[in-house]
Amino acid sequence: MTGYDLKKFFDLSVAHFYSATQSPIYKTLGELEKEGWVDAKIIPQDGKPNRKEYHLTAPGREELRRWLTIPIPLEPVREGWLIQVFFAHEMSNEEIAAVFEKRSAQIEQLLTVYQTQAQAAINQNAERIGVERAKDLWQITLDYGIERFNFELEWNKKMAERARRLPPLAQPGTRD
Repeated sequence: MTGYDLKKFFDLSVAHFYSATQSPIYKTLGELEKEGWVDAKIIPQDGKPNRKEYHLTAPGREELRRWLTIPIPLEPVREGWLIQVFFAHEMSNEEIAAVFEKRSAQIEQLLTVYQTQAQAAINQNAERIGVERAKDLWQITLDYGIERFNFELEWNKKMAERARRLPPLAQPGTRD
């Protein structure tokens, strides 16, 4: 695949748990090539820029297998929208509840993508390679994304109701 092909593949296959942008993909491909874990092949195209396709090498396959066995440390959580909630003490209860409701609307849109486009990509890729085991593993990751956001939808609903029952705003010049 080219870096562009990988970005498209990421968007349809793993975006529900791992986002990737074009720039880091190309940087990583360059690093993998330096390590000898991928080979690059230039493919000329008429009327378009040449394609640079990357192929996994035998040492690259070995390194991938090694990496798959290493536990990945927990990554720090960064939920910018929860910063809004944390500092929302001067907002009305309805405004705070709306933060949760707007987040829920975004999640519902994302779930639709996961349940249609991401599911279709898994099915198409599985049919293309014909490996049931791979399809099952891909499905596990998609199910994680769907379950995670279904949980958050339920949680947001509860927190929106809780926000509506918060103590009233303090009057200007007083402290809570």
